[in-house]
Parts: sequence; structure tokens; C-alpha cells
Amino acid sequence: MLSLDQRVIDQALLWLRQGQTVWLCTVLHSWGSAPRSPGAMLAANTQGQWTGSLSGGCIEEDFLARLQQGAYPHPSERVRYGEKGLPPPVQLPCGGILDVLVERFTPQERALTLLASMQTALSGGPLLARYVTLGHDHQWQVLASGSPLPELRYDDNSVVLPLGAVTTVLIAGYSAVASECIRLALMLGFRVLVCEHRDAEFEQLRATRPDGENLYLIRQHPACYLEQSGASAATAILCLTHDPRIDDLTLMEAVNTPAFYIGAMGSAKNSQRRLQRLAERGGLSAPALARIHAPIGLAIGSKTPAEIALAALADIVRVRNGL
Repeated sequence: MLSLDQRVIDQALLWLRQGQTVWLCTVLHSWGSAPRSPGAMLAANTQGQWTGSLSGGCIEEDFLARLQQGAYPHPSERVRYGEKGLPPPVQLPCGGILDVLVERFTPQERALTLLASMQTALSGGPLLARYVTLGHDHQWQVLASGSPLPELRYDDNSVVLPLGAVTTVLIAGYSAVASECIRLALMLGFRVLVCEHRDAEFEQLRATRPDGENLYLIRQHPACYLEQSGASAATAILCLTHDPRIDDLTLMEAVNTPAFYIGAMGSAKNSQRRLQRLAERGGLSAPALARIHAPIGLAIGSKTPAEIALAALADIVRVRNGL
């Protein structure tokens, strides 16, 4: 299951390749109870077709109507929706305010190259930094591996838009809980990697959760995978097997990555024993141990695999959103 942003760029690229003009809208900032966060996208064409969302339904109809009337002819412009906004003023029912970047792309090689690069970045490829001078054409830079993404920022003349992979969930070892985590993570539009080196478990995984959109099965010990490939700052790493030969070794590698979330399943007592082992045998420092969420997930009294997965994914969303 692709994330909404991936579907937006995929559709926009398809329209361009069909020779259609495309308008790409990106939320720059929101105030009040506006439901869409900065970076959210919507794409539309001249036939009135659209995909994505800017406000959860509050302003899309107005935007499309104005588009049919010939609005937004420039390569790029900034529009404010909501109270005291710049034209066209639209009062959002939810009471919020949105600043939106509206870009017009014609089916030319430059636009095709940019959207293909955006598609690659969202799918886990090289990060992308976009630089838009309002009223003019678009510039972008594919960032070298390890380079930080710039922050989204804008003023009356220009916009800087970072674009990176959707949140990645790396699951270390297959289990009943892992199966539920895969299902929920895909529903949330996350990219999911499952590392499993055990033959029987990998065959079960492949039979029940075959490779598909945003799901990648890797026949390798998760610790070896992390040692060789690392993990980005957009990655959450979940250890879900109860097997210290998998979980402990993976955690020792995970803390060497910039992953924003590292979690291990287990009771409070078993989690304490695990942290003690990692300190005594693995040599992990107190700051490294503090990065590990153990027991994993929000404390909701979860017992079943589905409940544990819900707690884990909810905690990932909480941390990703800075709460």
C-alpha cells in the first residue's frame, strides 16, 4: 500500500507522461485546526481529476473550481486559504488557515525529471531538496548519502521544500506480532522492511506476506542488514521475536544508526534483563540504552498480537510527530 504522497506523485507523473498539464499543491504551513500538515500534497489536471488532499475536503472543491476558471497560470505561486488570507479567501469549516504552494507543470522533460526524482525520494531513494522562486521555474538538488535534509521554509519570494522517504518500519524477525505490525504499518502508508534469516520463518513470511507495494522481504539476519546497510533517521526498528540471538544483536546495531525509534517486545521484567545484558555483554552506554523503547509501545494493557502491534505503531506515530 503506497502512502498518499506517493500516490499523488505517481498520478501526477502519469498525467504528465500522457501529455497533460498538472498542478501540484503543497501545504506550507497550517494554523488552528487545519487537518493537513506541512508537506501534504494534492495534484490535479485540466479535466478536473485530482488525487491527494490539502484540508481533508474543506477547500479541494473551491480549488478545482477556480482551476477550471483559469486560475493559477504561473509556474508557481503561494495562496492562503482561510480567515484574513490572500486571494482566493476560503473560510475553512474547521476554522483553520493554510498556506499552500501551487505549481503548474507542463509535459516537458524538465518537469518529468523532477517528478521522477520526487517519486524516487519518496520510495527510499536519495533525498531531494527543492528550491522554488515564486512566479518562476523550479530548481532541485539530489542530496548525497548522509546529507541532512533542509527544513521546509518560505517567505514572500521563495520556498524550500525537503523531500525524503516515507516513514520506514524495519521489522527484525518474523512473528505473530510482526505480522500484525506489517499489516498496520502498510495501512498507515509506511514503507516496511522485514529481515528474517531463519528458513522456516522466512517461508512462512513469504507465504503470508509476499513482496508488494512498500513491503520488502530481506532474507538476512537483521543485525547483519543494519551493519551493512544502516538505517535512516526516518526509520523505526522493531525487535519482535523474544529471541536474544536476534533481538539483542539487532539492538546493538540499531543504536549505531540515526533511527528515530528503536523498540523491543517483552515484559517489564524481561526488558530490564535485556537492557542489563546489553550493558554488560554488549557494552552499550546509558545514552544508547535510553534510546530503546522496552517494553515496546504505548502502555494500553495490550495482550494479543494485534493489540501489541497497535501499541507499537501508535508509539511510532507519537515519536515521529514529536510528542
